[in-house]
Amino acid sequence: MGEGKVLNQHYSPEFDPLNLPRVVRPPRNRRMKLRTRTLLPINIRCNYCGTHIYRGTKFSSRKEQVISETYLGIQMIRFYYKCICSAEITIKTDPQNSDYVVELGATRNFEPWRAEDEIQKREIRRKEKDAMKALKALQRTYDDDDDEERRRSSYEEEEEALMYRQI
Repeated sequence: MGEGKVLNQHYSPEFDPLNLPRVVRPPRNRRMKLRTRTLLPINIRCNYCGTHIYRGTKFSSRKEQVISETYLGIQMIRFYYKCICSAEITIKTDPQNSDYVVELGATRNFEPWRAEDEIQKREIRRKEKDAMKALKALQRTYDDDDDEERRRSSYEEEEEALMYRQI
């Protein structure tokens, strides 16, 4: 009954654990790379073979933290994917725009809703600029009115001073 499972091992008398090869571990920044199975977050086109790779396609990817780049304390992450032609595609997170940026090996496909969002953002920025211009113009008129009042009061003071001198 107990023959199926071996619970102990035999070490020969010549075995010396000091002669085992040492396991050399890479430095910490190289250990940060993880192999994960992820879905592609955006639609891209490979620059080498021209294949369209669609959002949601499963890939084995290498993931690493970008050491020198952060946005408001959020660490950026870089993903390395392999296309079917074995070309490497690099995508980086963009927390500022809540999006991804294709860095190397591919181009991002045109997405019409992104263009609409950009147009809306530009329109909002333009309206904000117009409002700021109107506020600045209004401020200038108030400043001009204040300057005019100051000039009048200084002119009146000069007139009074001249009148007192004449008396």
